[in-house]
Amino acid sequence: MAANPTKPSGQTGKMKKDESLLGKLGGTLVRKKKLKEVGDLQEEGKKAINAPLLHADPELLPEDTLLEENAERTILDPTSREDLNFKDLQKVLIDWINSELEEDRIIVKDLEEDLYDGQVLQKLIEKLSGHKLNVAEVTQSEIGQKQKLQTVLEAVNGVLRPLDWNTEWSVDSIHSKNLVSIVYLLLALAIYYAAPIRLPEHVSVKVIVVKKKEGILQTAHVTKHLTSTTTDLGKMVKNYLFCLSFAERDAFDTLLDHAPDKLNVVKTSLITFVNKHLNKLNLEVTELESQFADGVYLVLLMGLLENYFVPLYNFYLTPESFEQKVHNVSFAFELMQDGGLQKPKVRPEDVVNLNLKSTLRVLYNLFTNYKNSE
Repeated sequence: MAANPTKPSGQTGKMKKDESLLGKLGGTLVRKKKLKEVGDLQEEGKKAINAPLLHADPELLPEDTLLEENAERTILDPTSREDLNFKDLQKVLIDWINSELEEDRIIVKDLEEDLYDGQVLQKLIEKLSGHKLNVAEVTQSEIGQKQKLQTVLEAVNGVLRPLDWNTEWSVDSIHSKNLVSIVYLLLALAIYYAAPIRLPEHVSVKVIVVKKKEGILQTAHVTKHLTSTTTDLGKMVKNYLFCLSFAERDAFDTLLDHAPDKLNVVKTSLITFVNKHLNKLNLEVTELESQFADGVYLVLLMGLLENYFVPLYNFYLTPESFEQKVHNVSFAFELMQDGGLQKPKVRPEDVVNLNLKSTLRVLYNLFTNYKNSE
C-alpha cells in the first residue's frame, strides 16, 4: 500500500497560525455583536420605559426635551395653533395693540416674534398705565431683553396683584416665544384696562406639558381656557373697578360711602346744570349715567360752555359701536383740556360702561368750572 503523503511541518504550522488568527477575529466579531445586541436591548428598554410617558408626541421638537431635572415646559398643540377661534383671538389682540401704539408707529404682525423681547410690551404698558418704565429703549442681547421683560412684568403683576390674578406667564415663557403665555398676558391687560374690543368667547387651546423627573421625560395634554363669556369678562372688569375705587378716593367716594342720601341732591343739581345749556339745542337729560355714555352730549355740552360750534366730522353723532362711543368721550376730554381744565381722572371706557361715579366726576368737574356760565 502506498503511504499517505505527509504535509511539511512548516505548512502545518502556518495553517495552525491562520486558524488561530481566524479564531481570534471570529471571537472579536462575536463579542462586538453581543455588545451591540446588549446596547440595542438597553435602548429598546429605555424606549419601552419612556414610551408610555411620552404618549408618542411627534410634535415635540428636540429643544423641547432639553430640560433640567424637575424643569417644565409647555408647548402649544399644533392642532390648536390652527384653530380658527384662537386665530381670531390673536387678530383681535394684534389690532388692539396696533391701535394703542399707532402714535409710536409700531406695527405688530406676529405675537410670538414681535413681543418676546419686551420692546412692544414696554410701550404698551406705558401707554395703558400712563407711566414711563425705567428701562433701556433698545436691547439686543438676551440678558438685556430678559432684564427689560422682568421690569415690564413686575409692572404688570403689580397692578394685577390686588385682583389675585393667576399669572400664566414668566420672563422665560415670554422670551421663549410661548404663544399661550403671551396671549394670557395680553388678555389680562385688555381686561384690566377695559380695552374697547370684543373678545371671542369660549376660546381654549390644548398644550403639551413636558416635565423631566428622575431623568425621564413625562408629558401630559392639558386644555387651557383663554376666554369665557362676555358676562364673565364683565364681572372681571367690575371687580377691577371695585378694587380701583380703593386706590384713589375723592369727594364722591366720601359722598357715596357716608352720605348716600345726598347723592340724589347732587344728581339733581348736575341735571339742572347740564340742561341749562343743552336746552339751547332742544336737548334734555333725565338720566346722567346713560345719556352721557355715548359721548355725544358731552361733546355738545363742551361746545356750548366754550361758545363754539363743534364740527360734526370730529365725532360720531349717532355712535353704534363701543369704539365709536369711546372716541366721542375721549374727544370730549380733549375739548375739556383745550378749555384749560385738567385731564379727567376717569377713563373714557368707564363713562361708556355706565359707571355712575365716573360720569359724576366728569360732570362735577364741569359744574365747578362753568357753574356761572350763561
